[in-house]
Amino acid sequence: MHLEDGVIPAEYTRYIGRKTAANAAGLALLLLLLFVSISVGAVAIPLADVFRTLFTGSGSRRWEIIILGIRLPQALAAVVAGAGLAVSGVTMQSVLRNPLGSPFTLGISNAAAFGAAFSVMILGSGAMQSSAADAVSITSPYLTTFSAFFFCLAATGVILAIARIKRASPEVMILAGVALGSLFTAGTMFLQYFADDVQLAAMVFWTFGDVGRASWRELALISAVTTGASVFFAANRWNYNAIDSGDETARGLGVRVERVRLLGMVVASLVTAVIIAFVGVIGFVGLICPHMVRRLIGDDHRFLIPGTVIAGGLLLLAADTVARPVMAPHVLPVAILTAFMGAPVFIYLLIKGYKR
Repeated sequence: MHLEDGVIPAEYTRYIGRKTAANAAGLALLLLLLFVSISVGAVAIPLADVFRTLFTGSGSRRWEIIILGIRLPQALAAVVAGAGLAVSGVTMQSVLRNPLGSPFTLGISNAAAFGAAFSVMILGSGAMQSSAADAVSITSPYLTTFSAFFFCLAATGVILAIARIKRASPEVMILAGVALGSLFTAGTMFLQYFADDVQLAAMVFWTFGDVGRASWRELALISAVTTGASVFFAANRWNYNAIDSGDETARGLGVRVERVRLLGMVVASLVTAVIIAFVGVIGFVGLICPHMVRRLIGDDHRFLIPGTVIAGGLLLLAADTVARPVMAPHVLPVAILTAFMGAPVFIYLLIKGYKR
């Protein structure tokens, strides 16, 4: 493929067009599923009433309360949380050059969960309730997020230290992540051991990842962090492409590998901390989505990053939509469904490995 007189070859144009079309189709499917998700639940709402309530404001008062007060923030939280976890996963896989990297497999999710639990129970950033509908109410979101972020950084520092060890393999880093996850899980259990009955019930309920607990306030914070991080990752897309070719090759192209790796992991940890601080632990989204998108559109981060954002939102929204009617009128936490979906994929990747 050669450039002559500034003319873009037809093959390259088709290459760009296919990947752009795949992402556009995913975005259209996500928007369609968003409206379907709003209509699904213990009380079914016709799609026509969903559109009428959202765009004309002429829906019934009953539908307005359900849609604007419950269904819409829950659906949007699923989209944003899924997008944030997925884009964090694809970044970790790229900067560590580890196909099994994700906030969950590297123990960062468990670290964030411990930090949030520590903040809620020890620092008093959450109010404990005895109702099943709202077991934990975050009264100080910034303190909770800072605590989760601090322990995320601790886990990230260990992973980066291992990544710097000569000849450190992906398997070694995954085993380190398992060890870190066990360590922070033990810490969370330690806090639970000394909690009273109400606090224990509340913390167990909180650790079940559920996007339904995010209000408009939490949704705004999660959206701001996820959007900013996604823009940051997209701005570094060429650096990630270079690192995929190897550290030495990337340095030869002028990429400051260590700086890019450190900033990528820190920003990914921040996104993970914010999401888990408000919706609990949701596993495997950051592992599955990057691999799904790679199978469809390849490794080019110009398209892989936005594609993974879309796929993450689509996967978690679909899981949340399915989880609502499964045990109606009880709502199944979405983290349980993602674990059922993600565990077989994780086992497959461990056994077969991943070939690009």
